[in-house]
Amino acid sequence: MKYEIRYKPAFAAVFLTLEPGETMIAEAGAMASMDGALSMKTEFSGGLIPALLKKFFGGESLFVNVFKNTTGEPLTVVLTQSVIGDIDRLELNGNEMYLQPGAYIASTSKVKLGVGWAGFASWFAGEGLFKLKVSGTGRVLFGAYGGIIKHRISGEFIVDNSHLVAYSPKIKMSIGLSGNFISSITSGEGFINRLKGDGVIYLQSRSISGLVRFLRPKVR
Repeated sequence: MKYEIRYKPAFAAVFLTLEPGETMIAEAGAMASMDGALSMKTEFSGGLIPALLKKFFGGESLFVNVFKNTTGEPLTVVLTQSVIGDIDRLELNGNEMYLQPGAYIASTSKVKLGVGWAGFASWFAGEGLFKLKVSGTGRVLFGAYGGIIKHRISGEFIVDNSHLVAYSPKIKMSIGLSGNFISSITSGEGFINRLKGDGVIYLQSRSISGLVRFLRPKVR
């Protein structure tokens, strides 16, 4: 399967070329266009009960679209996301990753979609008690608001709330102040995520919650 991410980093879209017999699973509503001969069917994401869990706890759609090339020639489907921003990929080799709600776009057929416990620190940071967990073998395409930054951490790393897009379940998260109470309030940073462990994380350069705070006083 060939793919190309175009229009990075602000208006990214994925152009996927499916060879005969290949299948791709995508979030409902992610398809922007496709060749007319490409087969598409809609189904529950992993079955009814797993789909409900991912819907209410993982922040994803109840349904996924399955694209399959049943012809004898390559066919193309274009996928995108609802927010303005970048798209990147994860290559899974038996490992697991957590994605923030709404980040998942598509995956190959051997990737498993589930729900993982993110902890009370994630909930306190406004990220929810659960995350969408991707595991297995294959490729995952995901998106974010703004540009995507890949970073490997070893030890402790501090991230502002709502900028964390993807991370390994082995990385532990806790919530703390950016300084003492007075400096945290006056700096505008408030609470921050303290990540500890070894592994790769993905950050987004912009925050939707930050955009909302910026726009709220201007639209009253």
